[in-house]
Amino acid sequence: MSEHRSSPLARRSFLTQVGTGVTVLGAAATVGGPPAVAAQGVEVRRWQPERHSQDEWLDQIQGKHRLVFDTTESSGMESALRYATNYYSANNTGYGLQNSDLAVVMIARHQSTPYAYDESLWTKYGVQLADFAEKGKTPSMRNAFGRQMNTLTGRGMHLAVCQLATRAIAGSIAAAFKSPTDEVYNEIAAHLLPNSHLVPAGIVAVNRAQEHGYALVHAV
Repeated sequence: MSEHRSSPLARRSFLTQVGTGVTVLGAAATVGGPPAVAAQGVEVRRWQPERHSQDEWLDQIQGKHRLVFDTTESSGMESALRYATNYYSANNTGYGLQNSDLAVVMIARHQSTPYAYDESLWTKYGVQLADFAEKGKTPSMRNAFGRQMNTLTGRGMHLAVCQLATRAIAGSIAAAFKSPTDEVYNEIAAHLLPNSHLVPAGIVAVNRAQEHGYALVHAV
């Protein structure tokens, strides 16, 4: 009774063909690659993020290099400001680049949100803002990072300010002063630091910035 056996050469040929098919399929699915046709004849298209009008400002910032800092509390804000200063300085001295060559965004969300508000708001609502930003710490009744923030926005840095946190802060202030929440919210929106953009949520800005080509640094 005979048993059919394929030759070693035939087996190698078959495996080579299978391997080639897998390679083509893998290449077709690679993000950033051109559209390709998989082994089964099904076209695989490159993924592209959807664009939204709310995020257009991210592309309007001029710069050859894009970097975004994500901050969620005071210690992270302090680190991010130091890193951003170093980023500008090192690109100036090490690469001969101008500040305008760098597109830098800092996201102020969660507890770091009030640091994107100007000094007039801290003077007026310092107790509420400090309580929100400095939970569990001895609060400062002023924007502890205002000077550094103004210096960096002067160099071209932009701020993405969390709208969700801002509405929560406005509600807290409104309760303390017995004022309408919308009135306080509009007051805050009118007194943000230069180059500020109220975004629907800070965490959304983290996502959108990366989809617009910004390298992410989560500062802690």
